[in-house]
Amino acid sequence: MSIAIQRCPRCGNENRADSFACSFCGVRLKIEKIETLSFFRRYEAEWTNPYPWYMKIYYLFIQPNRAFWDINHKRSKAPGWIILLFCSLLYGLMGLALFSHFNFTSISTYLLIKAFFTFSFFAAFFIFGFFFQLIYFSVLIWLVTKGANYAVGFTDRLEDRFGAIGEVRERYKEEEISPFSIYKGGTMLHLEASYKFRMMLCAFTPFLLINAIKILIVLVAFPTVDVDNIDIDELTDVELDQYWGVVFNQMFASGTWAVLDVIDALTIAIWVPILMTLAIRELSNSSTYRVLIPTFIIGILVAVIFYFLRPTIFG
Repeated sequence: MSIAIQRCPRCGNENRADSFACSFCGVRLKIEKIETLSFFRRYEAEWTNPYPWYMKIYYLFIQPNRAFWDINHKRSKAPGWIILLFCSLLYGLMGLALFSHFNFTSISTYLLIKAFFTFSFFAAFFIFGFFFQLIYFSVLIWLVTKGANYAVGFTDRLEDRFGAIGEVRERYKEEEISPFSIYKGGTMLHLEASYKFRMMLCAFTPFLLINAIKILIVLVAFPTVDVDNIDIDELTDVELDQYWGVVFNQMFASGTWAVLDVIDALTIAIWVPILMTLAIRELSNSSTYRVLIPTFIIGILVAVIFYFLRPTIFG
């Protein structure tokens, strides 16, 4: 069955009838009411070269529509993995902030041990943060993708628009494309694979700020616990585990953990869905409004479940 098309008034190329921007030159073909909000307005400008990764991250905070507009032109340069790495490093620093609240009563005796524990806390929190966030973000991307499939046929649109990278390049090499399709000094949106996961990882940029805020909260709000001068060699493994269990219970019993959970929940329920919507909209060239509704619903449900289950799992 043939797909209805519309012709771009700027470059003259054919687009799907349900496209909201020209896939060749980027001019807007339809305008939704939600685009009256500057946050959701489709960014229009001549694209020349991709922003450096740090500028992409900067715009993801202050002007995410512009950031995803740029990323969409060179999706292989999306800084998703860099963002995940930095979030994990901040998790490691959070471990150091937590460790700073352990007061070793005999510094001279425990100097080397304390240095070892300091590195261990950083490494453990970094590794945990990387794999936890990778799994958590992957699950959210999968859920949101399912919602976008229901709302706008996200996966089908990606396959129709990009396909396999070799197939896409060959297909558009053989077709006649208007010279106005190419931005001044730029490139066509079609000539790359979708790099969906890498681009959608960019929607978790808020956790760079959130994790930094959580570090400050850990430094200021957590109690300090004393670690006695004990002779580890004289304790059995069971006694040593019991001793550290008591020490960690004093720390993890703090009500500050609930504050950290609420911050995470609000980020997943509000901020991340907005960025995820912009990423999906740019990838699939689809309706902002229709993507936003299921994405918000999924974000809120995940946030509620995550908030209520975490104390049970980690408490």
